[in-house]
Amino acid sequence: MRLGLMGTVLLAGAIAAGSVQAQTPAPVNIRIAWVIPVANWASILYEKKDLMTHYGKTYTVEPIHFAGTPPMITALASGQLDIADLAYSSFALAVVNAGMKDLKVIGDEAQDGANGHYSGQYYVLKDGPIKTIEDLKGKVIADVGAGSAVDIAIKAMLKHHGLETPRDYAAIEAGFPNMEALLREKKADLVAAVAPFNTSPSFIAIAKPLFSAVDALGGPTQFVVWTAHADFVKTNRPALVDMFEDAIRATRWLTDPKNHDAVIEIAMRLTKQPAVNVASSYTMDDLYRDPNMLPNIDNLQRAIDAQFEVGFLKEKLDVKPFVDLSLVKEAAAKIK
Repeated sequence: MRLGLMGTVLLAGAIAAGSVQAQTPAPVNIRIAWVIPVANWASILYEKKDLMTHYGKTYTVEPIHFAGTPPMITALASGQLDIADLAYSSFALAVVNAGMKDLKVIGDEAQDGANGHYSGQYYVLKDGPIKTIEDLKGKVIADVGAGSAVDIAIKAMLKHHGLETPRDYAAIEAGFPNMEALLREKKADLVAAVAPFNTSPSFIAIAKPLFSAVDALGGPTQFVVWTAHADFVKTNRPALVDMFEDAIRATRWLTDPKNHDAVIEIAMRLTKQPAVNVASSYTMDDLYRDPNMLPNIDNLQRAIDAQFEVGFLKEKLDVKPFVDLSLVKEAAAKIK
């Protein structure tokens, strides 16, 4: 009888434990996009899981690599992606041209030229004939794709100086790794370049900046934002707040100068580049990252206005109805 009673007690305990376990929801798996290693948050934030108190408990992250931001729009539309780190230009295209009226800006990833930080540069040959914007008339411009943030800045700058494509110059598309060769071989007269490609000694030896994105767009730009569908935010709000809380901790660690040597070690491993090529990562010589992951909506609006002005939006866009910063604000408030 004692054995029978003990067995009954153990069985009841097992059933109760199983019931509690069954009631505990599985972590929400959040699929986040990225394009450039180290430069895009999803490629590096989750290298610091030791700072993340909620990871694996209420959420997990699946970083997904994309060749550029336009395919992210398709992935968002088809339900194959949860958070897209869209450049301001791709965000506006998704809302206006692709009709994603439920898309929300939910966090910051990178800001161009903000708080004295680096602004994207557009380069010509040091010993070449291009000295002014006007010298680009009849020349070839290389950027990463029509309608991209890089392309918008180029077209805006040249339009300010009376130059428009295809009337006054030709535009070709190329990946960032190919920009140095195009410039060196004189197949392009102006190229866009970003780290780690514009920090290599071979690129520095031949190239000089002609203008910056701040010059082109009239001030700092909210360059990249985290975006998600409103329904996804509503359905998974507690997990997303936990995710942002952890992401903010990692953001602060990565951008803290005292951790720079450790950050460079991570960057070298992720990019397979030497230290000299990634040394500017998360310094004043890099884009600005807000420590609370709060985007600058005024700077986002100005950049999207420029996008409309150069003809890459069908209509003007007021971004404020497409912003929900409640997640990052709640998350930042939870950090002691």
